Amino acid sequence: MSGLIGKKIGMTSIFDDAGKNIPCTVIEVGPCVVTQVRTEEVDGYNAVQLGFDDKADKNTSKAAQGHFKKAGTPVKRKVAEFKGFEEEYKLGDVITVEHFLEGEFVDVSATSKGKGFQGVVKRHGFGGVGQATHGQHNRLRAPGSIGAASYPARVFKGMRMAGQMGGDTVKVQNLKVLKVVSDKNLLVVKGCVPGHKNAYVTIQK
Repeated sequence: MSGLIGKKIGMTSIFDDAGKNIPCTVIEVGPCVVTQVRTEEVDGYNAVQLGFDDKADKNTSKAAQGHFKKAGTPVKRKVAEFKGFEEEYKLGDVITVEHFLEGEFVDVSATSKGKGFQGVVKRHGFGGVGQATHGQHNRLRAPGSIGAASYPARVFKGMRMAGQMGGDTVKVQNLKVLKVVSDKNLLVVKGCVPGHKNAYVTIQK
């Protein structure tokens, strides 16, 4: 579906007409520049590549500089492709936060916060043993048995165990757009979105 690239500013809360306090996330959305137009004839599918957030030329390869020069725009730090735009866009066109309307629902995806190496209680929600007496030593947060004995003599793939947590691409669906602040390129959506502050996010209708 059509969408834009943005940057997570942080969380706050606002009051609705009934006086209810609603937690929400503020996202800086756009302005995004059309850096490439995919067509069925050339690429085999229709899509629009958008760029967001300026980047210094000295930190960019010559090939990338040439790519953005075709679109007549400065080098962008984040690019992403979107399908499903109803409007026809050409290179260099700018799409703003006004692409979204108050009251509609969007999907937001980003890279989740990295948590490092975590145990099974934090990573998978295990309950722990729970019994701290009768000779129990230091195994309160252990995973317990992870397989059988001489047969199958191995641990099956996908077994929930301790390990690296976070840093995954996560999509949160059906977040309501509470407010669109056009003059500041801000989008306020209900609830939380993945990622740390200043993390890049993609918002899709």
